[in-house]
Amino acid sequence: MADNIYEELRKDHEAQRTLLTELTETSGDSNERQSLFDLLKKNLQDHAKFEERFFYAELMQEDMVMEKARHSVHEHHEIDEQIEKLESIEFSSPQWLVEAKNLQELVEHHLKEEEQETFQLSGKVLTDAQKKNLGQSYHKEMHT
Repeated sequence: MADNIYEELRKDHEAQRTLLTELTETSGDSNERQSLFDLLKKNLQDHAKFEERFFYAELMQEDMVMEKARHSVHEHHEIDEQIEKLESIEFSSPQWLVEAKNLQELVEHHLKEEEQETFQLSGKVLTDAQKKNLGQSYHKEMHT
């Protein structure tokens, strides 16, 4: 059974934090680095897509949270650009780890802002039924 939208998003945020930590602890052109990067990339891209579809699209209709939603979607684009930057660097390069840590900072900033600001603001405009329905829709797309 799916939780409300906030719990669904938080679960994925925790998985992202874990993957980022594991990724930045890898070294060189290893299978581990490759598989963690691929997993993180897919998770971040899917999460952003479905979060925008099932959470931010709803918030864009509400004046009180529209700007915050736009800002968060913009941060998704910054994260995508950082992933592209990482893809252009050899895994064995010392620069790769520097850019992976930059990705970690970007994502962690985004998640913290979302959890501490966006969730609180949106909680004032979404009904309990909306929170539950959005959580179910998000869960269905993200985890099936």
